[in-house]
Amino acid sequence: MQREEFKKIIIDQNEEIRQIFENEEFIQRDIPDLLRFLKHPNILAIIGIRRGGKSTLSNQLLMNKTYAYINFDDERFIDVVTKDLNTLLEALYEIFGKDLEYFLFDEIQNIEGWELFIARLRRTKRVLITGSNAKLLSGELATHLTGRYIDFVLFPFSFKEHLIFNNVKIKENNNYTTAEISELKRNLSLYIEQGGLPEVYKSGKLILPRIYKDIIVKDAVVRYGIRHRKAFGELAKYVVSNFACEITFNKLKKITAVKNIHTVKNYIDYLSTIYLIVVLERYSPKLKSQIMAPKKVYCLDTGIANSIGFSISENRGRLIENLVAIELFRKSSYWDPSIEIFYWKDHRQNEVDFIIKEGSLVKELIQVCYDISNQDTIKRELESLCLASKQLDCDKLILINMDIEEKMIFKDMEINCIPLWKWLLTSQQYSSN
Repeated sequence: MQREEFKKIIIDQNEEIRQIFENEEFIQRDIPDLLRFLKHPNILAIIGIRRGGKSTLSNQLLMNKTYAYINFDDERFIDVVTKDLNTLLEALYEIFGKDLEYFLFDEIQNIEGWELFIARLRRTKRVLITGSNAKLLSGELATHLTGRYIDFVLFPFSFKEHLIFNNVKIKENNNYTTAEISELKRNLSLYIEQGGLPEVYKSGKLILPRIYKDIIVKDAVVRYGIRHRKAFGELAKYVVSNFACEITFNKLKKITAVKNIHTVKNYIDYLSTIYLIVVLERYSPKLKSQIMAPKKVYCLDTGIANSIGFSISENRGRLIENLVAIELFRKSSYWDPSIEIFYWKDHRQNEVDFIIKEGSLVKELIQVCYDISNQDTIKRELESLCLASKQLDCDKLILINMDIEEKMIFKDMEINCIPLWKWLLTSQQYSSN
């Protein structure tokens, strides 16, 4: 591609971004300070689910800087190859000046061989890249940079960000009136239904099936060269529809058109690396038992789960469990990467939804229950918590539900019952507990 062709695309894209930021309102994401990673010539990679807000956040971070923006997820770049990137760089300098210091490359992994170009550029410049694949920084880039990069996984809007977008007041002390709690719970129901993908807040939830299709086709089928598209699509839909459920590779092989267990494993890995699902391991002190045990899967966005699954009323219990799972992974990614998250299950099928572990210590046990008014249900949930507490030597027990906040005593153990809305607004870090 010629320099003048590059210049036209660059000018078009940067003008489009300028107009978007002039005409639309964007919230500041509730995330750590990422610009500190670009204080020296370095690379910051923001990765996460497609339409999760990576491009918007990246432009927000550099808003007060002089920077060049390029979006490679553009059909005009379809024939661009590695040798063209230096011509692109010349075009950028012609437009923005020779002293240009910051570069923002959106979905640059679409260009084969991009790693060496970025590795060379970062020696004197500050570079921010985005991508929709967890393996964005694997292979050649990691080899050439020898650790000189930071990657950050951006999740869809949290409940707190949902409230900020909708101009709902958030109190730091969580001391809300009855009317304010009612408003929070109304917003929680909306948040569960539509999820947290920013595009949905602008265009409505009818766009969710289109986003899901783009994730499956562009981020998985095309990028991984999947030949059996129908079989992959069926497996993906089954897994996403069965969020908050246990899976085994052997079971998936039996109920889908994918008849090779290694292919099933690869497909689950693909769905995870494109941030459509997260996979939760069953806790065991023995690594082999952990690897062999069934996994639990959660959809990264409840809006997507709703759009291709079943009705909310049929799945509300699983949906709030899914919401808690994603919030735990968000907290781990943003604030405390030292924690590990598991679920627990014994040979009698007693189960605890989430085990929070740091180092060799289990710090917290979390049970999620939509309705704790049913005595049989609450007894079953508390029995499992107490059994896990004794086995794992952990006395911090949490029961997340929709309405009740109180301290329960069960079998001489204290369980902290907390409403989901309040738990979601708690921004404490586990390492500070």
